[in-house]
Amino acid sequence: MRPLIPYQIIRDIRNTLCYLKQSGCKGFDCSEASLKILNRLGLPCQGAGVDRETLADICTDLGDCTRCGLCESRTHIVFGEGSPKAQLVFVGEGPGFDEDKCGQPFVGAAGQLLTKIIAAMGLTRETVYIGNIVKCRPPKNRNPEPEEIRQCLPFLKRQLAAINPRVICALGRVAARALLDTETPISRLRGRFYEFSGIPVMPTFHPAYLLRNPEKKKDVWEDVQQIMKMLE
Repeated sequence: MRPLIPYQIIRDIRNTLCYLKQSGCKGFDCSEASLKILNRLGLPCQGAGVDRETLADICTDLGDCTRCGLCESRTHIVFGEGSPKAQLVFVGEGPGFDEDKCGQPFVGAAGQLLTKIIAAMGLTRETVYIGNIVKCRPPKNRNPEPEEIRQCLPFLKRQLAAINPRVICALGRVAARALLDTETPISRLRGRFYEFSGIPVMPTFHPAYLLRNPEKKKDVWEDVQQIMKMLE
């Protein structure tokens, strides 16, 4: 492994501080000397008069990610797509076979069902944002492992902070547990709002689960109707 240059180290420190801030940590101060160093490196701190971090910034930081073992078997990183000003963000578990091949989220059979759900809400994929807990396909579509989630989740949290949606819809058990830090089953979580960094979160069943259990579509529609009321 080649050594990090100081610029990369500063970027990693900034990313860590961003993650801690989004996690609710408020115990850090930045000296004038540190601010000058960050500004010279072109890495301004967010605050008064400073633009919010953009999705493009985050994608650049992610780069050709090799932070966990998922990089070894992926075809494409699936960063996410949709409106950077979306009022509603859907968060799934991770890319599947079709998503890995094309680099876009939710394009397979489950994605087609999600697109129909979005249309039934009177929205389009272009007006919402769609992402995942991990950005690379786990082998054989297995659940992401804790270390894989730990490495990837800070980037999703930064995406959510950049978009600042009014509502997040967590699709399935993995997404709900990662965002809400809970082991409660999705069947017990769904149907009511929770909170992530001050943003209401509605957990519901994953579209892939609905393909196997179509009788649960009614439950998802009830959850979606609550989201629609929240967005009114």
